Amino acid sequence: VDQSIGFQELLKVLRDSGYSRIPVFEEDFDHVKGILYVKDVLGHRHEPAEYNWQELVREEVLFVPESKKISDLLQEFQQQKTHLAVVVDEYGGSEGIVTLEDILEEVIGDIQDEFDDEEEIIYQQIDDLNFIFEGKTSLNDVCRLTKIPTNTFDDIRGESQSFAGLILEIVGKLPAL
Repeated sequence: VDQSIGFQELLKVLRDSGYSRIPVFEEDFDHVKGILYVKDVLGHRHEPAEYNWQELVREEVLFVPESKKISDLLQEFQQQKTHLAVVVDEYGGSEGIVTLEDILEEVIGDIQDEFDDEEEIIYQQIDDLNFIFEGKTSLNDVCRLTKIPTNTFDDIRGESQSFAGLILEIVGKLPAL
């Protein structure tokens, strides 16, 4: 959002976006000034229209080059205890944002959350005994589609609910990138 918008307009943007962290810029997205956390705004949602919401913007922004490896970025997210970074090009212009969820999706596949539309299960049946599933596929769906008992993975699944989670449970570590 542009830091010059009014408080009521900001509230509308926050309601409509469904995001928990919003970059705040001056003039254009190449001039990101901070990150607004929706949780910081919640206690102020009944303030008058002239409320100075800009005081809530956190000025600590992680800027990363577009060439940064996701394994290095994940480590930086952990060290900085943050979930969002602004990606910049070689000239310092903003290219976009990257989130912790983006990194995790690169490793384990898409993550469905409450804001995502329900998606059909994508899989490929090669023959009677061989299938290809996306990592995000729930183990219940794997069992249903392969016509095996739903308790098939109970002894090895641990807390995992997805096919990727099962693989991680079995292997015991994240695969190399």
